[in-house]
Amino acid sequence: MGATSPATSLNYPDVPVGAILTGAARRWGDRTALHYMGRDIPFTELARESARFAHGLRARGIGRGDVVALHLPNVPEFAVAYYGTLMAGATFSPCNPLLPVDDLAFQLDDCGAVAVVTLDLVAGAVAEAVGRTKVRTVVLAGALGPVDVAEVCDGAFAANGVAFERIGEGQPDEPPAVDVDTARDLAHIAYTGGTTGRSKGVMLPHRNVVVNVLQFACAGSGLVPGLDGDGGVRLDGEQDLTEYPVPLGEGVLVNVAPWFHAMGTIGYLSSLLLAGTTIVSHPRLDVPAFLADMEKFGATALGGAPALFSALLADPSFAERDLSRVQAIRSGAAPLSHDMIAKLRATFSDAIVVEAYGLTEASMGLTTNPAAVSGVRKVGTVGRPVADTQIKIVPVDALTVTDATPGLPPGEEGEVCAKGPQVMTGYLNRPDATAEVLGEDGWLRTGDIGVLDEDGYLSIVDRKKDMLLYNGYNVYPRELEEKLYSHPAVATAAVVGRPDPVAGELPTAFVVRSGEITEDDLLAYVNAQVVPYKKLRGIRFVDELPVSAAGKILKRELRDRL
Repeated sequence: MGATSPATSLNYPDVPVGAILTGAARRWGDRTALHYMGRDIPFTELARESARFAHGLRARGIGRGDVVALHLPNVPEFAVAYYGTLMAGATFSPCNPLLPVDDLAFQLDDCGAVAVVTLDLVAGAVAEAVGRTKVRTVVLAGALGPVDVAEVCDGAFAANGVAFERIGEGQPDEPPAVDVDTARDLAHIAYTGGTTGRSKGVMLPHRNVVVNVLQFACAGSGLVPGLDGDGGVRLDGEQDLTEYPVPLGEGVLVNVAPWFHAMGTIGYLSSLLLAGTTIVSHPRLDVPAFLADMEKFGATALGGAPALFSALLADPSFAERDLSRVQAIRSGAAPLSHDMIAKLRATFSDAIVVEAYGLTEASMGLTTNPAAVSGVRKVGTVGRPVADTQIKIVPVDALTVTDATPGLPPGEEGEVCAKGPQVMTGYLNRPDATAEVLGEDGWLRTGDIGVLDEDGYLSIVDRKKDMLLYNGYNVYPRELEEKLYSHPAVATAAVVGRPDPVAGELPTAFVVRSGEITEDDLLAYVNAQVVPYKKLRGIRFVDELPVSAAGKILKRELRDRL
């Protein structure tokens, strides 16, 4: 048994990813696409600059089959370079700009990047890493304006560097004519979060990315995919404003979700631009500034990871802001606690809270709770599969997963498996790792433990790799984390296993406090709510928890502290 998408199958246009921006530019014209540090960038300008960037790459011999790495925070140059790379026929590979040099060198070498686009503030890591890679061109953007390439990093890029403003100088305003095989040519080589080990490059052809953008854009608007007369992607149909109260072309979202992460690139860049949403971009989280911009620009939605919501609600200036235009709160990257959902609903009484689920190996997303006002959103679930997507639960010890593998009945926990047109083709240079998670029928083993209910709503219990074994019993950290979050003195928490020669693993919590509480009192509070084998065996109070750029708690680092 399993859940299939409740939606009618969508008709996805067979176009490359760049058609998303060209279609949006034709439809939304001079409306602001991006706002950054006082600068408004219209849709038409974003498309024009992206096309020029594409021609600039091709003039340097970079095109189909080549990889361009983007080592940038959420600055406008990221969007230009992202779409420009794809318009050139090249493959985009995102790099967290805070990666240590060795990790950056590994990614650049593993994906075979021939060019990297970076910002002067973080270019030092690139200067140290490129010597171990195939990179022959470094494009340098300036945080505060154009840069003198010869002066960045003591002239490290004098031989192979070019200023961002120069690469598209004098180039045509329309995208180059490039023959793209949308089913085979890679749009993205996106690296996994590396929360449990060395990152792997996820291979995503153009079709997979376009499909996932449309799966979520259509789910969020009630519309269907379409093409304009020039081959640009658009959303078609008559929008029901009683169900989806923010009209296309009128949305505003202040964004800090990193574009170098799958959720950012697809959910908080392409999907938003397709809908005509203005993105107010913040390269890092400054909570007072974020809240001020939500009020100033009249944000109609709030989106990101749970860590963002915790930070916003805890800020003293939160209560002073008029955020009454917010109609939707969208969460991903990590599970929302029941307590956080209750707080968001109480604070944003007119907004719906939509939790979704996915992973890099599925382009971005697999399931979502409904965005329609009348839709049934079940607390504690991540919704139902998006269009053309199948989910089934199999025993965690299943050797293989194929179309013939039966799913577990509703209510039974097991590994979440998914199949759909957004699922990756495999891991780059890692056939063995690919075979471990991707079956011959296209079923992806997500590594997450979940359960489906009778209506096909999915709940994520925990990561399979995070599951603890205490005296032979399975203990799921998320259940204990939910208990911790329900205490008013707990701001954030994570549970990991402390090795023990007798019991195997002892459930141990790392807790950031928001009020006064002792270890004994908090242990008593949690352990009174669980059966004996699930009890917490220790608590460590810390000032903060380590998180990835996507907002996921880095449990590997916590285990290393034990």
